[in-house]
Amino acid sequence: MNIPNSITLARILSVPLIVWLILREEMLIAFGFFVLGGLSDALDGLIAKQFNLTTRLGKYLDPLADKILLVAIYITLGIKQDIPSWLVILVVSRDLLIVGGIIFSFLMGIRIAIHPVRISKINTFSQIFLAALILGAAAFKLELGLLQTVSVYIVAITTILSGYSYVRGWISEAHHS
Repeated sequence: MNIPNSITLARILSVPLIVWLILREEMLIAFGFFVLGGLSDALDGLIAKQFNLTTRLGKYLDPLADKILLVAIYITLGIKQDIPSWLVILVVSRDLLIVGGIIFSFLMGIRIAIHPVRISKINTFSQIFLAALILGAAAFKLELGLLQTVSVYIVAITTILSGYSYVRGWISEAHHS
């Protein structure tokens, strides 16, 4: 296993620790680990590209690590009622839709190339921003008010649009297979 994949694996292994810290109300430390997770995501990609260490495993492991981290954080913040439960359900359902679509396509022998589209990248950024915002506000005892409300709705809208985009892409690709 090369260095970028090891960094990605460390990010996955940090998820239970971050969840535990949130549940124990250790928000400053949880926020710190969440930020480190984000930095490690950038670092593993930079190292992989800069030193030509991109692997097939890394192409699957890196987005999986992001999904695992975000889904775990959203579920945990939803349990603590820091994020509305309807948003947690929406975010998790979209990710299950994507993973289910990939598995279904594979089982049906339909070869579908999945490429992140712009709205999906915006959605991922929005989800990360909202999670960091809530963790940071809890860590530093800040009131978010309207910023949190707007961020919640941006995540909801981009999640719906991203999910729709993937479904539309799969239907189009399936018709051509």
